[in-house]
Amino acid sequence: MTNDPSQRKPPHPYLSGNFAPIQRVQPLVDCLYTGTIPVDLAGGEYVRNGGNPVANESLGRDAHWFDGDGMLTGVAFPLDGEKGEIRPKFVNQYILTDVFISTVTSPAITTPLLPSIATLVNPFSSLFTITLRIFRTLLLVLLSHLPGSKQAIKKISVANTALVYHDGRALATCESGPPMRITLPGLKTVGWYNGEKCEGEPRAVGGPGFGGKGPLSFFREWTTAHPRVDPDSKELLLFHSTFVPPYVHYSITGSLDTKTASNGWSSSGRFHNAPVPGIGSAKMMHDFGVSKSHTVIMDLPLSLDPLNLARNKPVVAYDPTGLSRFGVFPRYDPEKVRWFETRACCIFHTANSWDSVTVDTTTGKESIESVNMLACRLTSASLVFSAGALAAPVVTEVVPDDEREEEQCRLYYYNFCLGSHDGGKIRHQWALSAIPFEFPSLRDSRSMSFAKYVYGCSVSDSSFGAALGRAVKMNALVKMDVEVLVEQGKAEPPTVISGCVDRREVDEILQSQNADDPIKVFKMPEGWYAQECSFVARQNGSSEDDGWLLSYVFDESQLQDDGECQPGARSELWIINAKSMDEVVAKIRLPQRVPYGLHGKWFSKQDVQNQRPVARLRSLPSEEEAGPTSSFLWHAWMAVRRAVELSLA
Repeated sequence: MTNDPSQRKPPHPYLSGNFAPIQRVQPLVDCLYTGTIPVDLAGGEYVRNGGNPVANESLGRDAHWFDGDGMLTGVAFPLDGEKGEIRPKFVNQYILTDVFISTVTSPAITTPLLPSIATLVNPFSSLFTITLRIFRTLLLVLLSHLPGSKQAIKKISVANTALVYHDGRALATCESGPPMRITLPGLKTVGWYNGEKCEGEPRAVGGPGFGGKGPLSFFREWTTAHPRVDPDSKELLLFHSTFVPPYVHYSITGSLDTKTASNGWSSSGRFHNAPVPGIGSAKMMHDFGVSKSHTVIMDLPLSLDPLNLARNKPVVAYDPTGLSRFGVFPRYDPEKVRWFETRACCIFHTANSWDSVTVDTTTGKESIESVNMLACRLTSASLVFSAGALAAPVVTEVVPDDEREEEQCRLYYYNFCLGSHDGGKIRHQWALSAIPFEFPSLRDSRSMSFAKYVYGCSVSDSSFGAALGRAVKMNALVKMDVEVLVEQGKAEPPTVISGCVDRREVDEILQSQNADDPIKVFKMPEGWYAQECSFVARQNGSSEDDGWLLSYVFDESQLQDDGECQPGARSELWIINAKSMDEVVAKIRLPQRVPYGLHGKWFSKQDVQNQRPVARLRSLPSEEEAGPTSSFLWHAWMAVRRAVELSLA
């Protein structure tokens, strides 16, 4: 290794600085804080999920922001029994997936067991390289089922993306498997949840659940990282994207604490793996839209298909000349899907969906006239590549001049008409604002209904399709008055697709003195960066936005000259006034830093108290070696096994 700085390879932007993984985990420990912690947080917990590769010794490897073993980082807000004060406590834990346990109990494995997304999206990855990476994974999975293993790998999910709470279970999610249940507030791992039963729970009996039966059940149980929970019916809605026709399946799981959903459908009932017709190939699908009556599946021109290799394309490929298709269907009848087509784009996150209802003046009968959706629309797939420190492929396809768009990610409004006159038409499709906007959130009780306010993250000096060699770091939190902006757009429609209702940039909005400005921005201090925020409502609040935003933040003055974090670097959890967007009411000093991660969620006091009982927790195996250790054949086999592991390290 050279000591000449000019000859050193620059660090991977998503494995260095505050993106670098940490290996220290802590149980619940007290935190110091300044300011006043709102009483509305008492008994609850804020938790963030994100990739944190435990096998990370080979820093010259392919790596991607979406890779890594799931690590949960939480701040709980218990009440001190004697003083009645809130005493915040920090906790972080790895999620004990099959992959994680197998990795940490196999010391020879020094690089992640699964292929990096960067390898799959890299247009310069050869068929040989990708095949070799996949073959390595298959061999390690097979090896985990043989004698000498501490953990058989039955599911390859690393559960590193998001969190959801449903029917007494806090669940960590990732696209490559079913959800994993964890406990609050300690963040211990319980087991896989398949929609029918959960490992680790008493009387964990039930049918096959997500995936069903048969040779393809392993793929069909792969579940969106963003399941949706109806705040009224308590139903959990999910989709499953696979590599084989019909490519997308759809599931609904009810809640035991609700007898009947508002529409009369029994919420204790469920159906799994209903096919969604009309999708012609395997796609990278991350999120979807759900209103009270309809579901929206997004079939975008971003493929995730191993067969691409036979077409001389990367496994993950974006077609800028393709179509974006939105499939809208009644919640309980995916067979009645109607497809709406528009210009190519990428969407990783939707903010909210809701119904527009009309009333027949003659009969007085209500009907769903259209479905509305807010989504963070990217004009290209550049983020998929830059998050792996890769240059986006040069577009060779001819894109018409009138369809060329600037590189951006904005909050878009879509209106899908279902009526007899304009049925099948996208009536509105334009951005609410010109500023970058991603990682949307809103008040949970307004989900699937019209929500006046949506919150999200922004960058004031770049875009979410960051330049090669730079990482996306968010230095602003944004609040948008959706009601005002949508009405302005309908009154004076912007240019279809490329237009914006509000053309101002972040700095212009910050200079606004208008108390009723529909866009408010909380700008981080210089050198500080935020993560996705979650909204917590004020008890007996006066308005929908009366509450608090919680976000982990980091001061990059703690970075060394080489861009790496100082050994004692720490993060903070900020509690921000969500109504005014100009006041930090409390700052909680954490005992260590929190790497920039993906999605967080607020769990209320009721969520924590109403968790289902747990019979056993997952844990790391003991140090005792499995098998007849005195046997010659055993020692010979273990020598062979270790040699195989070293060759695959």
